[in-house]
Amino acid sequence: MNAAIRAVTRISHYKGCNVIGFERGWDGLLTNTFRRLGPRNVGGIIHTGGTILHTLRCPAFEDPANQEIGVQTLCKNNVDALVVIGGDGSFRGALELSKRSGVQVIGIPATIDNDVYGTDETIGFDTAVNTAVGTIDKIRDTALSHERIFVVEVMGRKRGFLAVHVGIAVGAEVILTPEKPTDTRGVIQIMEKNSAKGKRAGIIVTAEGAGDSTKLTAELQEQTESEVRLSIVGYAQRGGSPTARSRLLASLFAEKAIESICNNGGNRAIGLQNGVITSIELEKAARGTKELDLRLLEVADMLSI
Repeated sequence: MNAAIRAVTRISHYKGCNVIGFERGWDGLLTNTFRRLGPRNVGGIIHTGGTILHTLRCPAFEDPANQEIGVQTLCKNNVDALVVIGGDGSFRGALELSKRSGVQVIGIPATIDNDVYGTDETIGFDTAVNTAVGTIDKIRDTALSHERIFVVEVMGRKRGFLAVHVGIAVGAEVILTPEKPTDTRGVIQIMEKNSAKGKRAGIIVTAEGAGDSTKLTAELQEQTESEVRLSIVGYAQRGGSPTARSRLLASLFAEKAIESICNNGGNRAIGLQNGVITSIELEKAARGTKELDLRLLEVADMLSI
């Protein structure tokens, strides 16, 4: 997100616009807490993870009365356009705000879950994939040397984009997602077949929303002859220096967002579609559901023989 904040700020100033950044997301709108952003005070952040503006979940903003407070905050500060950087929840809040105010609202998709409708990729997804891949590559070393099976849990409560991309990249024997949840018996059969083929070690990548990874690990340990261990990658996926791809995507999304604002393009959500930076109506992005391409799981199965 820092790369996006930097790009929005600098491109806006380049085009003659002033920028303020509300702190802690929607909470900043409710409390009128912000800082002025300029080219210099966003320097040195492109390589850092997280956000200098901080962030938190704000269930209070779901209340229409609080949304009106947000509108008043925008009016009080003479805000002409609002750029919202976040995931599907942030986009839903942005949509409600756009309906209540005359302020142009632009959404920039940023979430490691990669589940925002209207874009092939979100800011932070590539970074999270690479973080998890680096971790699992190390786990693979010990799996091979000790001839063990590792169940590795990555994030993804509702969608399996992260699990699938990570699983294919690390050569996982099994990938489990919310779209294709845990089938313990099926996993056991796969691992038994692998053992019969001489594969005594293995990696099972599971999204957190695919089922109880602790229970799966225990059942595999009990019902197979293998040593099975559980490793949860956890919040490391949300931090760390962003990859070059995430930084580039953030910069290009920001440029498109400011272009849309300067052209009075209405309430839009920026995205990447078939290699092109584009935008769709904010309402479509906020209300749409991005589905996982299940063919990727078929590819993973073919690669795991």
